[in-house]
Amino acid sequence: MNRPALRPAPVAALFDPAAETMPRAELAALQLARLKTTLTRAYENVPHMRRRFAEHGVGPDDLKTLADIRHFPFTGKADLRDNYPFGMFAVPREDVVRVHASSGTTGKPTVVGYTADDIALWADLMARCLTAAGATRHDIVHVAYGYGLFTGGLGAHYGAERLGAMVVPVSGGMTERQVTLMRDFGANVLCCTPSYALNIAEVAEQSGIRRDALKLRTGVFGAEPWSEQMRSELETRLGLQAIDIYGLSEILGPGVACECTAQAGLHGWEDHFLFEIVDPKTLEPLPMGATGELVITTLTKQALPMVRYRTRDITRLVDEPCACGRSHVRIMRVTGRDDDMMIIRGVNVYPSQVEAVLVGLPGIAPHYQIVLTRRNALDHMAVEVEVAPDVAQDDATLARIGHEVQHRIKSTIGITCEIVAKRPGEVPRSQGKAVRVKDQRHVSE
Repeated sequence: MNRPALRPAPVAALFDPAAETMPRAELAALQLARLKTTLTRAYENVPHMRRRFAEHGVGPDDLKTLADIRHFPFTGKADLRDNYPFGMFAVPREDVVRVHASSGTTGKPTVVGYTADDIALWADLMARCLTAAGATRHDIVHVAYGYGLFTGGLGAHYGAERLGAMVVPVSGGMTERQVTLMRDFGANVLCCTPSYALNIAEVAEQSGIRRDALKLRTGVFGAEPWSEQMRSELETRLGLQAIDIYGLSEILGPGVACECTAQAGLHGWEDHFLFEIVDPKTLEPLPMGATGELVITTLTKQALPMVRYRTRDITRLVDEPCACGRSHVRIMRVTGRDDDMMIIRGVNVYPSQVEAVLVGLPGIAPHYQIVLTRRNALDHMAVEVEVAPDVAQDDATLARIGHEVQHRIKSTIGITCEIVAKRPGEVPRSQGKAVRVKDQRHVSE
């Protein structure tokens, strides 16, 4: 798919030039000092972490170099759930000014806390991200991430306010109204999940609102893995530059890393986070440039210091200089999650691989859902796809398209799956994070 002619972004700017262009040696020294503080804070104030350190035979004084972090224990969602709700906090409850939490659909929710300083830091880092994405204080920022216990909405909101921009705090849902507000208010920056941005584009087109009627220039999209094919689709249909942002509530929320307008990897803010890549099976550290699981240690969080948090996200790090002048390591696009990987009859499959095949295929709309079932004791994978509105919708055409998509997935990914071609509007739309995989293996046979 050809990339569209985009509205020009402002000249690349830096929100905090001294921090964002810090020489690598100076950055490493700062990380080491702050890492020692984080380990001490966790050891002295979080009983669970003190026990975990003891189990591994280490203490804060054992850290001499950044590489020594490999001797310290990992942290995961289970640690937060086992200490629900506030057992992982390193400050008195009275010092926690806000909490966020996961939905808890797979068990107890994971609860995260923030001091006033943590909130201020979060706003600063989100302002860095928005600036890197090309936003300025003169922009109108339309925030369509969900507000509430989910960190997306308030994270983007406070960052845009810290930047000095006008914020439109719409949250998710009521998509027709969102499109109207974007047109009437003249929003320049859209913040939401990529799947919801696609929903916005579709509703705008159905409402007869051309992309030229919107003043969108930049889209800051995150909270779910998405592909380069999805980026091209969004840029074509919304007339903006689609920027990838990364974060997770256990570490901070959105704002841990973000692409700049060069779109050459996400700048991870190393003055506040230590990034590692480990082999997801052996958990041994991997060298710079190798693909594995991203592990993050917070360096300045007060309420909830995280030591070697396993994100389960599969990616790689690069430390070559970026054209924008930022010196921080870059996190390359997340290709999937270790715990989202599907093993179907011996073949490893990530939802993002399926998306990369589907988005941009002639005759196919960029809406899909993967349904996993079990048949005769074997895993079965079906992919529900939706034909484009301008394609004939008779049974013969749907069958032909299904066969073509099945062949494309087989030749690209190496797996045979069932394709269910549906008519426009029949695949569920996202109002926030897209549910790409519906796993029904536990209820089917």
